[in-house]
Amino acid sequence: EVMISVVGAFFATLAASFFSHSILSIDGTSMILASTGASAMLVFGLPNSPASQPWNLVGGNLVSAFVGVSCGLLVGNDILATSLAIPLAMVSMYKLRCMHPPGGATAVTAIVGGASVQNLGYAFLLIPVFFNSIIILSLALAAGMLREKNPYE
Repeated sequence: EVMISVVGAFFATLAASFFSHSILSIDGTSMILASTGASAMLVFGLPNSPASQPWNLVGGNLVSAFVGVSCGLLVGNDILATSLAIPLAMVSMYKLRCMHPPGGATAVTAIVGGASVQNLGYAFLLIPVFFNSIIILSLALAAGMLREKNPYE
């Protein structure tokens, strides 16, 4: 079971890296992969955790990306914007019942991810955040099928 999780996390991160790299520059790819890697670690390493469930993975990352982009656009100072984005993302995930701790990194990435990320604006939610979340989820579900019991049931 551990080997399935490790191999699944490797391929999920590799696929998300390839996808993100095809859209973002090297600096933007590195930043987004911090939260993607944390999501893969959580989903594959602790598949039964509430924070690893599909809605938490996808919803948590999307709401955090929205908050991060909004703070980045509305607040002129990156330090203040990131300081606001973390608690606002946390409250939003709590209210929407999609707590996913790597979402904090997603919110920060929207602000400090470099020009290639900032130029995406709200498209950052779709490309790469949504697609990376779906890549991780798809491979986690496939890995779950290889286990005796699917952790997402």
